[in-house]
Formats: sequence, structure tokens, C-alpha cells
Amino acid sequence: MAVRHLGRISQKTSVLFLCDMQEKFRPNIAYFPQIVSVAATLLKAAKALQIPMIVTEQYPKGLGPTVPELGAKGLKIFSKTCFTMLTPEVEEEMRSIPDLHSVILCGIEAQACIMSTTLDLLEKGLDVHVVADACSSRSQVDRLIALSRMKQSGAFLTTGEGVILQLVKDSKHPNFKEVQKLIMEPAPDSGLLQLFQGQNPLFT
Repeated sequence: MAVRHLGRISQKTSVLFLCDMQEKFRPNIAYFPQIVSVAATLLKAAKALQIPMIVTEQYPKGLGPTVPELGAKGLKIFSKTCFTMLTPEVEEEMRSIPDLHSVILCGIEAQACIMSTTLDLLEKGLDVHVVADACSSRSQVDRLIALSRMKQSGAFLTTGEGVILQLVKDSKHPNFKEVQKLIMEPAPDSGLLQLFQGQNPLFT
């Protein structure tokens, strides 16, 4: 009997992608402060667990720099104009990561850069874990349909806390105490609760 693909995630075979969380998007993206907060928590966890990180900016000349509250200062940032994060420079960076199997994906916008990146990563045979409470769009309809579309294509929908706990796996993990402090407070409401109401393509 064929074994179902479960989408397990491992500290040693993962990378964190942080997509285009820039100043000019701040007033227009729904729940922008909340999704950046969750992404910032994931960034701190990735640092604690020594998980590689890739940060992109979409046309920074026009859309501004990455917002400071993400905490990406000092990280290498890849500029792009295409929607996908998989520029030649990013693909070269990915080749330097040994045994890469899973990508944890956060950022904006869900129906544009997150969708394009997800499809490109899936096409390369990588597992994609889309952090739903760290991804958003200007329109919540676009956000909802994009999340559903990515799930249909084979991505795994998850939350920031869910990813972190799956990465450490055990309270005996040497970094558990450090990581636990990051998730002591519940993640902020990023508008996902309303998606549970009525018939929803995400959960069927």
C-alpha cells in the first residue's frame, strides 16, 4: 500500500522564505502588522535552530525596504521584479543548502508572489509549508482563494506556532526553552478565524 505523503518537516532539511514584507505594502495589506509579527517570530525561531533564511524584496526602489519589525537586519536580501522568489540568485543560494527538502513560506501577496513561489517550489519537488497566519493580500477573497489553490496544488497549510513545534519535535530539544518563549503568547488574530465560517474551500 502506498504511503501517504505527510509533509513532515525537519530542522536539518528546511529553509525559511520571507517574501516582500516592505514599507509600501504596510497600509494596503490586510492584517499586515499581524502577519509580520508571526513571520518575525518564525525568523527568531529559525535563528535559534540555525535554519537558513532567504529574504526577498519586490522592486525596492519603488516599494521600499523590508519593514524593520520583521527583524531581518543583517540578513542578505535578494531584490526581484518577478513574482516568484526563485530568481537565479535565490536558486544559487538554495543549492548551497545541503539536503534541502522543505520550504517554510511567509509573506505577501498570497495570490501573487506567494502563489508563484509555491508553484515553482512544488515543481522542483520540494515540500512547501505555507504559513497561513503569516501570509496575506490586499483582498481577503484573493487570500482565501490563493490559500485554497496552493493546497490543491500540494502545498501544506500551517501556522507559525505549528511549524515551530514540528521543527523542535520534543521538549528535550536543546533549544526548546529558547523557542518556547517565542510562542508563550498566542499569535495575533490575522483574520483566519472567519474563514472557518460556512462552506469554505480551504477545509473541504
